[in-house]
Amino acid sequence: MSQQSPEENPPVQKPTGGFAEIAHDMASKNPLVRKENGQIDLLAAAGGMRGIAESVLPGLIFLVVFTLTRNLTAALVGSVAIAVVFLVARLIQRTPLTQALAGIAGVALSAFLAMKTGKAENYYLIGFLTNGGYILAMVISIVVRWPVLGLLFGYARNEGVRWRDKPERLRAYNVATWIVVAVMAARLVVQLPLYLTEQVDALGAMRLIMGVPLYAFGLWIAWLVSRPVSEKLPAD
Repeated sequence: MSQQSPEENPPVQKPTGGFAEIAHDMASKNPLVRKENGQIDLLAAAGGMRGIAESVLPGLIFLVVFTLTRNLTAALVGSVAIAVVFLVARLIQRTPLTQALAGIAGVALSAFLAMKTGKAENYYLIGFLTNGGYILAMVISIVVRWPVLGLLFGYARNEGVRWRDKPERLRAYNVATWIVVAVMAARLVVQLPLYLTEQVDALGAMRLIMGVPLYAFGLWIAWLVSRPVSEKLPAD
């Protein structure tokens, strides 16, 4: 009998009780979907074009304005203003506000820290703390045998959490999660020295380069590495 592919698995059943139920609820709401060719939809994972714009533009505006004018106040106002524009647009169009609210909260707190200290590099401090928090959470998820990428990819592949009962699938999702941890750790390795030496222009540029593009690349590699053996590659 041939091995059953993830797509042929029975519908995902919601587990009951304890962490399994919480993990199910979290993972089932994730934005990861598969395209017709079987590959992960990276654009959807990043929140679509609007989500990418909401993530990138506030930081880009801050970097451009500060680089050209060396005026911290103007750069911060521009960054917060574009975040507010995105929020207002979602309110008018009555689309989900979660990403926009999170974005404006992060931008506002970053702007407050930079303005309070008078140091432009502190605009990026919240990003370091958030990045470190994600790394810690992912490492813990591996240790407790609930790797984050397994929760995300498992539902996109219709595996649910059944992969936890298969040692080879658990190992694959551990490796996938380590890949994303490595991406986030690389950000800290490259960007922290720039922060500590107050190289704001270079730091801002690295934040953009190592933001959505690097994350999407890491996610794609993690998807390929964790692919089930029975999952065939799409034909050329």
